[in-house]
Amino acid sequence: MNSRRLEAFTDGVIAIIITIMVLNLEPPRSSDLPALPESAPMLSAYLLSFVNVGLYWNNHHHLMHATESIDGRVLWLNLALLFWLSLVPFVIRWNKDTDFAVVPTAAYGIVLGMAALFYHLMERAIIAINGPGSRVAKGVGRDRKGLATLVLYVAAIPLAFVSRFGALAIYVAVIAWWAAPDGRMVSRADREN
Repeated sequence: MNSRRLEAFTDGVIAIIITIMVLNLEPPRSSDLPALPESAPMLSAYLLSFVNVGLYWNNHHHLMHATESIDGRVLWLNLALLFWLSLVPFVIRWNKDTDFAVVPTAAYGIVLGMAALFYHLMERAIIAINGPGSRVAKGVGRDRKGLATLVLYVAAIPLAFVSRFGALAIYVAVIAWWAAPDGRMVSRADREN
């Protein structure tokens, strides 16, 4: 199968996820400038989540353009990825409504970790279909960055019960690390053409 329909479907779902996130934003209760800081926690969570979902969209785009063919397994793994990403608006709203309590902070890590896991599994499935010499295989390599991301999310979840700030710092650090498009895919795969 060609990956174009999968990419278009994913684009649409991610657009809806971002729309839901922005609709969850609540403006300050008054028009005074000093009222703006009351929205800061939710705006921060929105920004963090917007960038995170945007990173998945960006890297998914590069992954699909380097992919020669997909199968049903890739379709299901992509759906699993989208399922976990679709929970991002829920957990950021839960964090906002509970002032970033311990369980919602840990839940944010579970959602991000599961999205990272299914993205990783999808990459592996694409490599299995297209072979070890494919553009994706060459671009991803051993995927140390992806595996390190999973380890960081797994560490952040129990850390949330000890230090919410520590868990949030890990979430921010992971996003900062992935802030640029996945250079492994772009640079190596593009050199092949």
